Amino acid sequence: MSEIVKTMKLHIHVNETEAKSLEELTACYAQACTFISKYVFDHGFILNFMKLQETLYQTIRTEFGLKSQFTISAFKTVTARYKTVQEQLFQNPYRYENEKGEKHFISRTLEWLQKPIVFHRPQADLVRGRDYSFVTADDGQNLLSLNTLKKRIKVAFDLPKKFKEYFDGTWSFGSGKIVSMNGNWYFHIPMTKNVSEEFSMDHIKHVVGIDRGIRFMVTSYDEKGKVTFVSGKEIQKKREHFQQVRSDLQSKGTKSAKRALKRISGRENRWMSDVNHQISKTLVTKYKAGTLFVLEDLKGVSFSDDLLGKRSAKDRQELRTWTFYQFEQDLTYKAQAIGSQVLKVKPDYTSQRCPKCGRIQKGNRHHDIHEYICDCCGYRSNDDRVGAMNIQILGTMYVSGDSNPRFGVRKVN
Repeated sequence: MSEIVKTMKLHIHVNETEAKSLEELTACYAQACTFISKYVFDHGFILNFMKLQETLYQTIRTEFGLKSQFTISAFKTVTARYKTVQEQLFQNPYRYENEKGEKHFISRTLEWLQKPIVFHRPQADLVRGRDYSFVTADDGQNLLSLNTLKKRIKVAFDLPKKFKEYFDGTWSFGSGKIVSMNGNWYFHIPMTKNVSEEFSMDHIKHVVGIDRGIRFMVTSYDEKGKVTFVSGKEIQKKREHFQQVRSDLQSKGTKSAKRALKRISGRENRWMSDVNHQISKTLVTKYKAGTLFVLEDLKGVSFSDDLLGKRSAKDRQELRTWTFYQFEQDLTYKAQAIGSQVLKVKPDYTSQRCPKCGRIQKGNRHHDIHEYICDCCGYRSNDDRVGAMNIQILGTMYVSGDSNPRFGVRKVN
């Protein structure tokens, strides 16, 4: 039995009075979280929920007027945010070179933060059953009952067809988050579901290596030698357009320009999320159950120096802002839902290794012509295809019993 997690985002409809109640709640909640965050920062990063509650509970109730459950949720929100940042820092160690040019890494902790986390965006976390619930009005309409600082409100919400399956009784709803965006109100609910489709190493039908990049967003290679390229050309053009619009607005610096920047950011994020959704859905639909999708583990990878090579400044920016992790998440939960699995492998030498003879030579990859040309056996192919082939080989090694497959430098006489 495995568990999949999704987030349902509902657009809720409120009148002027209800909007004011939500504005008051989310503003006070965010201010309380910032207050708690400063205390955490100033006192050695205390992330023990119970200790914080014992120390600050009455202060938060008094200073910010939060109800009991909202106060408790605020402590959980802050500790969860710091733990997320803690994991992000750990995954991205500080990298430096000594006088000899040797590369070294230093693990980063929360002490590397120069200032406490600030909760700029009005928000509030609502516990299922205590702060929010789904109710049915007298006319049969489904409503969302939300707690506020004063009294509960019942609001209508949009339920797209793709969300209706989440109310079939097989999904468990977690604490929801109320947020405001461009004058509209939304309620985000994380959901979990246990799926019976178990992935079995004894019944693997496909091993698919997936290389992620900019020129080709995804290049996949399977055990039959079939390769699929998902071009990133049009996507890159659109991202460049968004970047140009952001630059123009930032140069203005007016209040209206700042509001437009927020709208642009949200629009780009939603568009990119849909792109990743479509690509991951296509892969899962194509290979179905019993597939091992193999990705490079990009945790702790800094897109600089060796990985970026002699790329232009624009390409460097594209790589640093690319949504690799989001695609990984989408593919993971879609694969789990049908009885497949995502395996992450070490990225060492996957772009430098010849998939035919095993020769590892950095200079064999030619970024200018997007090809890999082996100086040992003469094998020649698209460099993204070679990356996917090597990743697929690592997946095959895993299936064969190697629990930690990776490539090492092989000397060739």
